[in-house]
Amino acid sequence: MTDYVLSAETRAKLMKVSTASVATALYKRGLRNQFIQNVRPVAWKGTNMVGQAFTLRYIPAREDRNPITVFRNADHPQRVAIETCPEGQVLVMDSRKDARAASAGSILVTRLAVRGGAGIVSDGGFRDCEGIGKLDMPAYCQNPSAPTNLTLHEALDINVPIACGDVAVFPGDVMLGDADGVMVIPAHLADEIADECKGMESFEEFVLDQVLGGAAVIGLYPPTTDKAQADYAAWCERAAKR
Repeated sequence: MTDYVLSAETRAKLMKVSTASVATALYKRGLRNQFIQNVRPVAWKGTNMVGQAFTLRYIPAREDRNPITVFRNADHPQRVAIETCPEGQVLVMDSRKDARAASAGSILVTRLAVRGGAGIVSDGGFRDCEGIGKLDMPAYCQNPSAPTNLTLHEALDINVPIACGDVAVFPGDVMLGDADGVMVIPAHLADEIADECKGMESFEEFVLDQVLGGAAVIGLYPPTTDKAQADYAAWCERAAKR
């Protein structure tokens, strides 16, 4: 657990940066493995997913523990996670990278969205992906899957450290999702990463503008010449006047 609380200011900054920029900023700090593998948007919404992680851990299902009747239990962890994930947070599920059975479906994901969830991420599958894709809330998974989670997974632990797509996710870490996938930002780095990436996004917009105009990338990206740095400063000045 962490005492960190994602501020509205940091959230707003992260809404405008890419997973690629975050990956580079984290790599500068020695963190190489923060991109959740094999997880994609169910339907890209055109805006980022940003929120702190609230976690659910699945283990392999055992037949005597997971008949379909367990869903009648009021304390079933999957249902409890949906009903207790705080508003503005992202439900992140360790589904053992196994998409053969669904870790959630459209009814549960809709309930999370209605409760104000910022998103949902699973390294397994979702059922009813068409319905999930129509929601305004971002959702990420490995691929669609029809069988209920009970056939392969048992929901066990809520808001504990988990693995998701080969990344360690701790409760309170900041999740950032874009059209490419999802990055996990350690909570204690979130504010500085947001500040750094805001500048990176501006510079990459400048570089792309130069490349589209015919510029070569050597000396420009990264900016290893005085000319590149001067051109960027002038570009920023022009942009500020628009």
